[in-house]
Amino acid sequence: MKISTMIGKSVLLLTCMMAANSYAMDVNIAPELPYVTTRHDGRIVKIQRIQDQENRLADGFTKTSRQCPPFCVQPIQVAPGVNTIGELELLEFISKKLNRGSGVLVDARTPSWHKKGTIPGSINIPFTLFDPNQPEEITTEALGKLGAYRKVDPSFIDNMWDEVKSLSGDNSAGKIWDFSRAREVVLWCNGMWCGQSPRAIRNLLELGYPAEKIHYYRGGMQAWKQLGLTVIVPERTELSQR
Repeated sequence: MKISTMIGKSVLLLTCMMAANSYAMDVNIAPELPYVTTRHDGRIVKIQRIQDQENRLADGFTKTSRQCPPFCVQPIQVAPGVNTIGELELLEFISKKLNRGSGVLVDARTPSWHKKGTIPGSINIPFTLFDPNQPEEITTEALGKLGAYRKVDPSFIDNMWDEVKSLSGDNSAGKIWDFSRAREVVLWCNGMWCGQSPRAIRNLLELGYPAEKIHYYRGGMQAWKQLGLTVIVPERTELSQR
């Protein structure tokens, strides 16, 4: 190999190494986890922490106290059988479930909150849409986004089979919703003082959604922003939480 070629390759390698170092992150999510990628509205988004170590929150999420009720501290276990998770577990869910199509990340807040900023990969299904007292077509659309659907009108044989299942202790008997293909779901709202996602979870359980397929991100937007993690706002990706 010619010396000039060897020198050229060495310079190229050194340049690549310098470029890699220049993009090294000082603020990782975890020691070996600088970022996680996902899709939001058809585009790839990198979820990472703000690199400015002097960054401070300067919005409503800096508040420590809100009138209770309705803004009361939520329990760690929002309902029996429902798993409560933190940020690392949520990011693992995004990577292993959401990105592979087997999970759904639900921003359960009202649309006005959602438009101010949301966690990448989330879809907005306001907590009110899971209310069992809503018109059936609204519930059908909301549950459909999670992979559940309404059963067709049962036949005589179906009714008999439901009766047999009921006698055996199967709680799905007689339900009008089919959750056999329902996906795992994480619900979140504004934080540990917000009751919107807990209410959505309780309504889902009342409708028959399997508790083992539901996860509750209690920290919500307040904890997400406090860690400087990427927030999606309309028409742009917002990394500065100020």
